[in-house]
Amino acid sequence: MALITISYSMGTDGLVIARRAADKLGLELYDDQKLQDMVLELGIRSEEVKGLGEKEPGFFDRLLNRKPDIYLSFMDSIVYSVAQKGHGVIVGHGSQTLLQDFGCAMHVLIHNKIETRIKNLVETHKIDHEAAQKMILKSDNTLKGFFRFAYQRDWNDPSLYDLVLNTEKMGSEPAAGIIIEAARSEEMKACSLTAIDAMKRLSLAKKIEAELMKNDLFVYNLNIDVLEDGVVNITGTALTTERKNRVLRVVKAVPGVSQVKMSLFVRSASW
Repeated sequence: MALITISYSMGTDGLVIARRAADKLGLELYDDQKLQDMVLELGIRSEEVKGLGEKEPGFFDRLLNRKPDIYLSFMDSIVYSVAQKGHGVIVGHGSQTLLQDFGCAMHVLIHNKIETRIKNLVETHKIDHEAAQKMILKSDNTLKGFFRFAYQRDWNDPSLYDLVLNTEKMGSEPAAGIIIEAARSEEMKACSLTAIDAMKRLSLAKKIEAELMKNDLFVYNLNIDVLEDGVVNITGTALTTERKNRVLRVVKAVPGVSQVKMSLFVRSASW
């Protein structure tokens, strides 16, 4: 069975195509709503993620709180967790970047000319041309900003994708058909046990990162490595012995962690 990521911009029928491909292939569809629900299941309150998502946080948002970073780490953890099943259709949320190094994942981009996208929005949302254009430009800028913030990559970089489909020339049904045909081809490899294990470890590492930030513990001076069977190795620096001990307590409490090996250097007061 196939593991597919699908990225699209507003007005391209990308979600319709993703649903059709998932249905025909008998795969689970992980769209924005499903992924958001899975993040909430990790213990984040819905009001804490309100207004967050695939957008770049403002300067003061990042200065005054860590919610964007916490949300991103939890979402990355969910994407890896979904991918470790070895099959499914994941829509957006950086999945084309997070799973870039896994040869068993096929990355698809759905795009279209802006005028066609505007026309599609006018028809589906019953709005005028100017309103549709503003919605699309805002959506494009938001998505590009989020991608720069989260992954330091250009969302439009063609090297991120294995298959780029222009729906203006073929429509949504033929586009879905091409994805289905590609997914069923002999060249599509199943995810190896090694790849699935790597995704599992990456998912746990991101979850640990998020839990540390939730507990007001700075993670950017820590190296978090998940080894086999839930063994976690943490190296780096801590401001105080008390914070070092807090790191240990928080990480031990994360579901999936079986053992913590920690080598944190406590900074002296003169630093």
